[in-house]
Amino acid sequence: MLSWELIQDIVWDALLDTLKLLPFLFFAYLLMEAAEHRFSEKMEARLKSMGRLGPLVGAILGCVPQCGFSSAASNLYAAGLVSRGTLLAVFLSTSDEALPLMIGSPQGRRMIPLLLLSKVAIGIAAGFAVDLVLKKTGSKRELYDLCENCGCEEEGGILRPALWHTGHILLFILGINLLLNGAIELLGQERIASFLLHGSALQPFIAALVGLIPNCAASVTLTQLYLAGSMSFGACLAGLCSNAGIGLAVLLRMNKSKRENLQIIVTLYLVSALFGLVLQLLL
Repeated sequence: MLSWELIQDIVWDALLDTLKLLPFLFFAYLLMEAAEHRFSEKMEARLKSMGRLGPLVGAILGCVPQCGFSSAASNLYAAGLVSRGTLLAVFLSTSDEALPLMIGSPQGRRMIPLLLLSKVAIGIAAGFAVDLVLKKTGSKRELYDLCENCGCEEEGGILRPALWHTGHILLFILGINLLLNGAIELLGQERIASFLLHGSALQPFIAALVGLIPNCAASVTLTQLYLAGSMSFGACLAGLCSNAGIGLAVLLRMNKSKRENLQIIVTLYLVSALFGLVLQLLL
């Protein structure tokens, strides 16, 4: 039964989680508007050629402890400014509240270097592999028209359309956060721990599935279960790799190809679960 105090906490947490994304989303939309309105054909060609190193750059930037960069990467991917490998590299390496939680625990502090190095290495390897496969298969994308029916074609610069897009997606994210925070509060950590099959070799696959929940709270729960001894490090890594914060929700909202989105989610899940299983068997 939800009490009024609990509802207030859920709403407040959802608002805070959403507002944390504001600067990242606004910067991403400013960049996309600038690319559309300012870049010449020569500059666009140069940007695309530099994108070959996208998975490397994306994986390194993604490991910064925040969950906003994955949202920005999803928007950039939908606009065709970064490759699918770059997007996956960002998703796999993204870090958020997991690091502050680990810093506060002696056991967690010892594992932080391994966690970050593993996530970055997995992101780089998977990102370059995906881009290589897509290049060899000659896969083509149908790009999402970012400015469809939003008035961006009107005169007045890039600020107004960037603000419009930012506000539009923030409302969508707020709704997602409200639903997911409420579900996590109602289920509780003990029920989630039993669901995660503690001590089983299948735990990385279950943890990676939980990590797909598009909310930073999922990574907090996974980290707390690991620090409490209810989850192996390999399973925790699997869940944290597949957890891209709100980035997946933004991808589903902004990228219109359902088939493409499904391929990205399946790849993210399988890479996370398999690498997590390998690490669980080794440690």
